[in-house]
Amino acid sequence: MKNKFIGGALTAVTAFSALLIISIIAFLLIDIYLGGKNYLTWEFITTVPKEGMTEGGIFPALVGTILLVLIMSVAGVPVGTITALYLTEYAKRGSFFTKMIRFAVNTLAGVPSIVFGLFGLGFFVQFIGAGMDKVVSGEGVLKWAQPNILWASLTMALLTIPVVIVSVEEALKAIPDDLRAAGLALGATKWQTIKKVVLPNAVSGISTGTILAIGRGAGEVAPILFTGAAYFLPHLPRSLSDQFMNLGYHVYIMATQSPDVEATKGIQYATVFVLLMLTFSLSSIAVFIRYKLRKKYSY
Repeated sequence: MKNKFIGGALTAVTAFSALLIISIIAFLLIDIYLGGKNYLTWEFITTVPKEGMTEGGIFPALVGTILLVLIMSVAGVPVGTITALYLTEYAKRGSFFTKMIRFAVNTLAGVPSIVFGLFGLGFFVQFIGAGMDKVVSGEGVLKWAQPNILWASLTMALLTIPVVIVSVEEALKAIPDDLRAAGLALGATKWQTIKKVVLPNAVSGISTGTILAIGRGAGEVAPILFTGAAYFLPHLPRSLSDQFMNLGYHVYIMATQSPDVEATKGIQYATVFVLLMLTFSLSSIAVFIRYKLRKKYSY
């Protein structure tokens, strides 16, 4: 009787917590939608902003955010997955090198995002970019030694790599060692076992890491302040060396530096709503891919 009571109480508390979280999200979405519903039109999504930021749409910022997330994911997810794979499958537990990697991952996870922005400015823009200009473009030509979408994406990739590593590593650890032993016992090499047995079973964790990276990358503003985001750019980036507009940075600019903040409140709400819908859409695509892969590789 006592165990039933405790079980029922825990179930009720868990259900209440889940309901509370859903209610908060629903309240935020409704409040943001009501604040910007007058601006949520097809024209708002497909047109460029106008000088002063009190009129026009968000099309360049929308496309810039999508490009940022895609390049960031392509650059960061494979590195995070390979690192997690090494730590779980190849690294000697307790070795100095393994401890150093874990220390670095934990440290990166706790570094403020603005620090990543300053690092991106110093390393990618002023060091890598300046070196590329000297070799590729010639002395005195500024093409890569300036903020652009590539450096911003790589900076965001560094920010999200710890999230990917932790998610993938947990997924790899959850795979029973018996499956690895069975593969080796059947004559497969270590890599063949990882490729055919471990990775297919870890698809869910890899997808989860990608989803978390997308969610954080789409909403972060501080890392791209110095590495690529533009205040006003009413056209799309034509190459990786161009600056770009970003939805989060667009909201920040309108809220802090607009000549008439009150006149932009509706645009701010509408932009935030579009940003949330974009994040949900990208995450939903990743969830759908995860479902398909999990169904394909399920035993």
